[in-house]
Amino acid sequence: MQPLEIKKDIFWVGCVDYDHRDFHGYSMSPDGSTYNAYLVKDGKNVLFDTVAPNHAGVLLCRLAKVLPPEKVDYIVCNHMELDHAGVLAEIVERVKPEKIFLSQAGLKSLQGYYPDRNWPVQVVKSGETINIGKRNIVFQETRMLHWPDSMISYIPEDKLLISQDIFGQNIASSVRFADDFTDRGEFVKRIKEYYYNIVLPYSPIVLKALPIVEKLDIDMIAPDHGLIHRGVNGTRFIIDMYRTLAEQKPQKRALIIYDTMWRSTEHMAYAACSGLEENGVPTRIMFVKNNHHSAVMTELADCGAVLAGSPTHNNSILPLLAAQLTYMKGLRPLNRIGGAFGSYGWSGESPKIVQGHLASMNMELPCQPVSCNWRPGHEALKACHELGAKVAEALKKKCGG
Repeated sequence: MQPLEIKKDIFWVGCVDYDHRDFHGYSMSPDGSTYNAYLVKDGKNVLFDTVAPNHAGVLLCRLAKVLPPEKVDYIVCNHMELDHAGVLAEIVERVKPEKIFLSQAGLKSLQGYYPDRNWPVQVVKSGETINIGKRNIVFQETRMLHWPDSMISYIPEDKLLISQDIFGQNIASSVRFADDFTDRGEFVKRIKEYYYNIVLPYSPIVLKALPIVEKLDIDMIAPDHGLIHRGVNGTRFIIDMYRTLAEQKPQKRALIIYDTMWRSTEHMAYAACSGLEENGVPTRIMFVKNNHHSAVMTELADCGAVLAGSPTHNNSILPLLAAQLTYMKGLRPLNRIGGAFGSYGWSGESPKIVQGHLASMNMELPCQPVSCNWRPGHEALKACHELGAKVAEALKKKCGG
């Protein structure tokens, strides 16, 4: 339960949840997650954010090894979602802070989660600064990154940005800094996973927020989930990666997602894959029964084309593919090429329904959906191969060759 001093008199006092798997009820965190909270010791001692429900004891234990919890003067709530404010009542009762700082929208969240609490709340706006002794805290609202209440806190004297959910990842680890995490590929994957399942719909806002962050003199970014980015290289890396993810420039790689009943649609998926790969587009196939919807979205981070297939079921498509496409649409991916296919026994609506889902995401659809009655024979598989080839050509053109 030891805290970690990340800068002089600034401590990580959060907790690591190795058993957490269902992040926010809709996304997968295969290796758990972290709920980061930070304590700044100064003329006024400040706690930034708290932790998820059932973890108050861990936070208080780490906090107590730096100073008695009753010595905390201020609490800053950068984000009121319950994985960061789920134990706020317990912490407030223990520390009895002089003030709790949050945004105007944060106040609305607080009143919703903790009605009838007579707490010493102070609303702050973008650019507002408070002095805590040797240091100042500058607040910047980051509305819809990823809640209306979200804000970040900048401490110029320490070149430290406490960034709430922005720049985070779902990683449960004994190390706290990104440069100490030995598996670089896994780290990058976790950033993509977090971005594509949580931040992606707000990419236009990310692109507006990044120049504000870049104007700050920072050498450390401390998010509320995952590992801390430190040094010029570390902070530059995550900022540049966020820009790349937010721009969603098309990439020459394809994703095929499908569900199947008696494997006819599966055979069609593999035929389409051959058409893509034989025309120079690496492809990943994901069977939705075997892959969580958030894993599919993580894969989409590197793919400029999406092909989707389902057999016809009750005059529609199989429910898991419908759920995947609905989830994908809500995350608003941009600049993709799409293609649809499917098999049927009697009525045959599924390919057009899948095509409609892709069209609703404003995907470019270079050809009509491919349909197959019963099991695909040579002609049906050839049509799927051609679908893959046409999507490949359209994608290469979109990528500039």
